[in-house]
Amino acid sequence: MFKYSESLVNYERFKSRTVFIGDVPLGSKYPIRIQSMTTTNTLDIESTAQQSIKIIEAGSDYIRITAPSIKEALALKNIKKIIRNSGYNTPIIADIHFTPNAAIEAAQIVEKVRINPGNYADKKKFLSFEYTDSEYNNELDRIYNRFSPLVKICKKNGTAMRIGTNHGSLSDRIMNRFGDTPYGMVESAMEFLRICEDHNYYDVVVSMKSSNPIVMVQAYRLLVSEMLRIDMNYPIHLGVTEAGEGIEGRIKSSLGIGTLLEDGIGDTIRVSLTEDPEYEIPVAKNILSRYNKKNVDTGISEPINQVLNPFEYEKRDTFKIKNIGSNNVPVVVADVSSLKNISIKILENLGYVYSESLDKWIIKDFAIDYIFLDDNEIGFKLPLQLRAICALKKWKNLDCKSNCFPNLTVQEYIKTNIADLKFISIYGDELINNDFLSKLKKDKKAVIILNDYNGKGFLKQRGVIFKLIELNVKNPIIIRSEYKCLSTSQLQINASIDIGGMFIDGLGDGLMISHDSSISYNDSNSLCFQILQSTRTRITKTDYISCPSCGRTQFDLMKTTALVREKTSHLKGLKIAVMGCIVNGPGEMADADYGYVGTGLRKISLYKKHNVIKKNINSSTAVDELIKLIKDNGDWINP
Repeated sequence: MFKYSESLVNYERFKSRTVFIGDVPLGSKYPIRIQSMTTTNTLDIESTAQQSIKIIEAGSDYIRITAPSIKEALALKNIKKIIRNSGYNTPIIADIHFTPNAAIEAAQIVEKVRINPGNYADKKKFLSFEYTDSEYNNELDRIYNRFSPLVKICKKNGTAMRIGTNHGSLSDRIMNRFGDTPYGMVESAMEFLRICEDHNYYDVVVSMKSSNPIVMVQAYRLLVSEMLRIDMNYPIHLGVTEAGEGIEGRIKSSLGIGTLLEDGIGDTIRVSLTEDPEYEIPVAKNILSRYNKKNVDTGISEPINQVLNPFEYEKRDTFKIKNIGSNNVPVVVADVSSLKNISIKILENLGYVYSESLDKWIIKDFAIDYIFLDDNEIGFKLPLQLRAICALKKWKNLDCKSNCFPNLTVQEYIKTNIADLKFISIYGDELINNDFLSKLKKDKKAVIILNDYNGKGFLKQRGVIFKLIELNVKNPIIIRSEYKCLSTSQLQINASIDIGGMFIDGLGDGLMISHDSSISYNDSNSLCFQILQSTRTRITKTDYISCPSCGRTQFDLMKTTALVREKTSHLKGLKIAVMGCIVNGPGEMADADYGYVGTGLRKISLYKKHNVIKKNINSSTAVDELIKLIKDNGDWINP
């Protein structure tokens, strides 16, 4: 019922068919491909061609260019000519949304077209009503007639196609029958796949994008599960849409894309950042570097049963110990055990600032919950809100144990009886110890620290947790990953995949990133909180959804996103979308509280949820108008 991966604990890639996109084959035995998209006006032929070349030189295997109308579709011919005359044979993909005629023109010029089934031949007006079976089938007949000409043209010209479903642009018909769910996303794509197969056309790639990584992961898994059920094997394009910019965009993309790659799902990826497109490529390369020679023995014996529904989020059932487990937000633990001297300055990087004049600690939004000392010692008094974890032998010699708790090995735990909170570090193979398990299952004061090292994180730790669930062990779990000799950017990617994937599946009650001196504590702490923010498991700041821009955008998206962030970053818990055009606007910003959407040349419309509140505001005043809208709805607080 829940099969979507060949193995839950060992990397094994989904066996897709091969689809040739020009001379660059996709899927099957071929490498996982990278792609990006131009942000220039497609009608500016020279600029679009030059930006395409810049993206190609950065390492992209495919180039995507928007073609919102027939004019842009026809311009692709000259753009392609310039690229080819410059010595580049990289396949070009035309991005189509509302205009079937543009898709038909583009399919005769470029190597692949991308269509969105939610707005290619369907309706999206946010209307709620019941479809009878007869009305629903009539709509399917209409879509068949509308979509079939493109299928025939693609088949005739050897043009590939991506059927790209987006979470926020599901049609009203799908929304009313299936809801705004991964199930609706999959059915939206399946309707179009059935039409393709009815015409014996199989050069198709499929995607299930969302700005919410949890929804995105569930939808892709459900898609593969459904394909396996009915013997389909189309290649998969992965991406988190509207991921945003900076560290947030990189982490959100890494944990969404990486979680699926760990499952063996994915044949091509696009990292969508609100930055110049060539900056997407290094991030994509760093993500894929984990999978070039992926053949790691996790040491977890098969079979591992799928004990959770991978298509619907449900947090693992745990009991509560102080502020850990049950309905508590995940705790953040900072590992300072490798430091020679732990100073008050270190705590400033972990969210605690000591004010000498006030003689008190100022606690920031990114304040850790626990500090992991192990054998280390601190020469000053910790803030009352901060708890410490130390080695058992250190803990035994403490005069005051009220805010410090011991960390035990499995053998120490078996031999020692401690009535209050204690932590037990395990690596996985300890699960075969019956004495340990029998004691643990009765102990309502024990928290597991599940350790990982040597890059075996996600698959190994998931396998261990699934075993614990089968054994009905409900102790809370801190996910700990250890990294050495990594750059900050690679740590962000690796930890987002190893740890973030656990929280996407509801398997963690806390996290700890251990690292060497090559990484600052400020960076690692920010990373911890951003992983939790991106998985929607602990909200500590404003959440931004912003598209990566393209030729449809007619205002400075990057500058505007930065300005919106500057004005609203203190609005903790609020979700604000900045979208380049109406295509990626009211639909694809999905669950945002407020939306800033381009509707024309320097014209903006403002949304509250899916409802447009103000139309066609001049972009020069639109950010101020957005702030006024937030204030009028009672969601504003002064910084």
